[in-house]
Amino acid sequence: MSINEEVELLRRIPLFAKVDPSKLKLLAFASQRLTFAADQVLFNQGDMGDAAYIVIDGEADVIIDTPSGPVTVYTAKRNDIIGEIAILCDVPRTATVKAKSNLVTLVISKDLFFRMVTEFPQMAVEIMRELAQRLEQTNLKLREAMAPQPGAS
Repeated sequence: MSINEEVELLRRIPLFAKVDPSKLKLLAFASQRLTFAADQVLFNQGDMGDAAYIVIDGEADVIIDTPSGPVTVYTAKRNDIIGEIAILCDVPRTATVKAKSNLVTLVISKDLFFRMVTEFPQMAVEIMRELAQRLEQTNLKLREAMAPQPGAS
């Protein structure tokens, strides 16, 4: 994929839709492309976050450890961004992310991500929206996982 194709990919992501194309070119150039095989782990819950991942192709499961065992709370698809919570909040990863299929990602370092958010406040607003939606989905999945099972004693 050429740098121009990566810029077009980034423009289709709501987070970057209003960012100047020249800045997106810099972002694409400064980012790294990584490929993962199905079932390969991108990072584990508890790891320190050093980058965010944009899904270019494929799917990845976002998995949270619970007392009842692992729960898949989200499946990331093309144009989704994952791993941004740990770099935004400077906390350990809140989930494990594992490739569900062959997965191609664009990896954005913590420093570059922060520079983009600082320069483009609209990105921060889009990140908040995305995180709020994910939090609601996660809460729903956790409630389902922790609900008493019929017939259980």
